[in-house]
Amino acid sequence: MPLNLLQKLEILAEAAKYDASCVSSGGDKRKAGKGLGSVTGQSICHAFTPDGRCVSLLKILLTNFCKYDCIYCVSRRSSNVRRARFKVDEVVQLTLDLYRRNCIEGLFLSSGIARSADETMADLVRVARTLRQEHAFRGYIHLKTIPGASSELLDEAGLYADRLSMNVEMPAEAALEELAPEKSATEIKQGLARTRVKIEASSERTRAGRARPPRFAPAGQSTQMVVGADSSSDRDILRASAGLYASYALERVYYSAFSPTGHASASLPARPTPLMREHRLYQADWLLRFYGFTLPEIEEALPGGMLDLSIDPKLAWALTHRDLFPVDINRASREMLLRVPGLGTRAVDGIIAARKHASLRLAELKRLTNSVARVRPFITTPDWRPRALLDDAHLKDRLAPKPQQLSLALS
Repeated sequence: MPLNLLQKLEILAEAAKYDASCVSSGGDKRKAGKGLGSVTGQSICHAFTPDGRCVSLLKILLTNFCKYDCIYCVSRRSSNVRRARFKVDEVVQLTLDLYRRNCIEGLFLSSGIARSADETMADLVRVARTLRQEHAFRGYIHLKTIPGASSELLDEAGLYADRLSMNVEMPAEAALEELAPEKSATEIKQGLARTRVKIEASSERTRAGRARPPRFAPAGQSTQMVVGADSSSDRDILRASAGLYASYALERVYYSAFSPTGHASASLPARPTPLMREHRLYQADWLLRFYGFTLPEIEEALPGGMLDLSIDPKLAWALTHRDLFPVDINRASREMLLRVPGLGTRAVDGIIAARKHASLRLAELKRLTNSVARVRPFITTPDWRPRALLDDAHLKDRLAPKPQQLSLALS
């Protein structure tokens, strides 16, 4: 019996949740009753536009039919999951209907590879082109591009999508060869490299008399790695990410904790990767991108190559460099303030702005951060000195969050 639109949406939204290339893909899903309202609860994710706005996106696969048999993937050829395929016009209409109802602000569209890379990529492009050209759709579009698809299709995708992404899948090429032997690391690298070239070309200033290149994926490109499906350590993963950022000017590397799909394989772990490991990798990634840490500095706090799951990586680094603390909150450089556990980028900017007008005391600092208990062992103010607190052998235990206090925020 043919599936109706809501049945397809339920199947292909569920399949899309394994793609971590949207910010809230790991969040809890609302399941209240039946109908369109409950289904969109699991098919909506959130992403950030280049100007910092958080937007709600319809997150679906075009199809979960796939000719590949990647061992870690729930949509692989040998999996016995329910299958569905949207028609191009169905995705277009669904996007427009939800957009008009103010349920979404854009579309995240990925797909299994049912027949060929080119055929799948052509359908993805048709969706975006139809929305832009025939319906004047100005919402956000994120397209997952297909390794091995023709360069012409990749080039066209960037004309209609705000962001493009192509998954590298595994931190190590050897793991990709073992777990996804039909995929090519070379084709993935070629796709990422071509997208980088097109993005940079579209942003170059033009000489007098020359036409400006058309906008191409103005929100940049991203990628995803599965964490825990192979033996790669956190050190291996962060090194791979650093290389990807440097080589392809990525906006974001996403980390997806491996979860068994119900079909046991001797090549895969029997248990899911802890979500806290995924979370700590994001925090370490944030330190590298926004807090001025170098990869060797992060690696110093990786005993055995793994991040400490009980505390965040900035606190782990600070505890191994107690000789650099405490720092004077009124005199320390921005670089050093960013290394103080409990101080995020906004708090640091607030401190620097406020101390231009008056010397900050502990009371003023409390108004700039919600984590003053974590900050106190590492700073001084005119009315506060940590004294022996910084040397407390149990400081890690004192500052480690209780399970109910764990937060996704990094500071």
